[in-house]
Amino acid sequence: MNIIGRLTKNAEVSKTPNGKEVVNFSIAVNDSYKNKAGQRIEQTEFVDCSYWLTPKAVTFLVKGLLVELSGRISARAWLSSDGTAKAGLNFHTSAIKPLGKPAKQENGQSTQTSAEKQSANTAIVAGSDDDDLPF
Repeated sequence: MNIIGRLTKNAEVSKTPNGKEVVNFSIAVNDSYKNKAGQRIEQTEFVDCSYWLTPKAVTFLVKGLLVELSGRISARAWLSSDGTAKAGLNFHTSAIKPLGKPAKQENGQSTQTSAEKQSANTAIVAGSDDDDLPF
């Protein structure tokens, strides 16, 4: 499954209790459609994402960056601290492809450093193998 969206904030690296590092981030996916009256309806969905392959991805996953993600969706359920049942979806990312530059800050400066710009030019793909191409 592929999705395209903009990062809502800078990615963060966290560690599981067994020491495995994961990059967590969220993207906003914009969509629009026309209702029966012919009016264009805009909607935004927010998708929580995780990337387990390398924590180095955090260096270029900055707020506003447009990315194409490949991976799979999983559902999770838990109890909050007050005992309320909660549920959510997570996109387990296997490949990240930057599609553009992050949105500019108010002062016109980009949110990327020069090292991040260099990293953003390369897509991160898990198990990329051209032998698997269907054509």
